[in-house]
Amino acid sequence: MNKVRKRNSPPIADDFGDMLKADRMYQDVRTTAVKRVLASQLQQAMKERNLTKVEMARRMQTSRIQLDRLLDPYNDSVTLATLRRAAAVVGCEVRLELV
Repeated sequence: MNKVRKRNSPPIADDFGDMLKADRMYQDVRTTAVKRVLASQLQQAMKERNLTKVEMARRMQTSRIQLDRLLDPYNDSVTLATLRRAAAVVGCEVRLELV
């Protein structure tokens, strides 16, 4: 009889989050998800207030290019100051917490 060899593979994760943590991708995926939500919320708030990108950038006292970076769901290099200014323009505030 031939013996079946067991591979030294990692255990199967109970859920997707566990799998990402095991692969050390969890924080990157979470950061991208948070940025996508923020970008979507800002775009929705701009739409509700009929703000164009040009007008939004003017009110934020920044460039259109900087606003495009902020609204890019995959660009996570946004400063808190920029995010705070954008939120203020659309009548919102930024809340952060460490968990």
